[in-house]
Amino acid sequence: MYGGDEVSAIVLDLGSHTCKAGYAGEDAPKAVFPSVVGSIEQSGLDDALKVEKESESVSEAKNGIKTSDSDKSKAKRKLYVGSQALGYRRDYMEVLSPIKDGLVVDWDMVDNIWDHAFRERLLIDPKAHPMLLAEPSSNPQQQRERTAELMFEKYNVPALFLAKNAVLTSFASGRATSLVVDCGGGSTTVAAVHDGYVLQKAVASSPIGGEFLTDCMRKCLESKGIVLKPRYSFKRKEVRPGEFQTVDLDYPNTTESYKMYCQRVIAGDTKESVCRAPDTAFDETAYTNIPMTPYELPDGQTIEIGADRFKVPEILFSPSLIHEIDPF
Repeated sequence: MYGGDEVSAIVLDLGSHTCKAGYAGEDAPKAVFPSVVGSIEQSGLDDALKVEKESESVSEAKNGIKTSDSDKSKAKRKLYVGSQALGYRRDYMEVLSPIKDGLVVDWDMVDNIWDHAFRERLLIDPKAHPMLLAEPSSNPQQQRERTAELMFEKYNVPALFLAKNAVLTSFASGRATSLVVDCGGGSTTVAAVHDGYVLQKAVASSPIGGEFLTDCMRKCLESKGIVLKPRYSFKRKEVRPGEFQTVDLDYPNTTESYKMYCQRVIAGDTKESVCRAPDTAFDETAYTNIPMTPYELPDGQTIEIGADRFKVPEILFSPSLIHEIDPF
């Protein structure tokens, strides 16, 4: 691991929200894309979907589309990987995540995500590069064995090293001993690193992460009557110079999971744009008269966000505020 940048090693970090891949020794990853996958079950589709399949065959290679054939007993499905693939609305496409509670629940999806990162984004042959894979601090032995099995038997990598996220974060700061607080998309983890090793009994984890805060922001907006229209559900046309009109579009075969994914993207961007962590403990009365911050939604609607832009980040420090929002 110490000489990873000298042997052209590939660093791959598959998180619950984002997959990051790049070359060891560089300042930033080359490829960053969502770690969720669009899935269409082939057995339950009618002739209309077959026509759509033929019309999309020209652009499939550019959109990072992979076909799953690992289990013949299961219904065949087509998987759409990457931000470009998920950016297109398709009938009956479910948006699924291969990771739940920090553990991989669908290795077929993980295989497609890795393949997309190697061949479509980095444009490399995995056989020619050693691999450094980041893993959670409390990754079980079974998951590590399955990871090594896929890397060696399918991708034929020459070398593989599994490194704990907390250790990599500590080394990136130039320290071999530290206390690492990792706030990711699916959870927040606190781990103690001593001389390059994670103290397993000292690892503490919370299910509150970036995705949870995104759901909280979405719930706050919906409670105020603000409708988050997905980008596929409308089109804007210019009625006169500088003035646009929104026309709603109807796609009855759009799945609820894809609609929710698109709404989360909008709520996530809102959260990242306007939210601020308060300097002191959040108090509802203290932020009653705080100036409003404007934010323009994709449909052109401008909304005003006040105390919620401080309340949502405060959940990381005071989880009791969840009961005031109740995102689920």
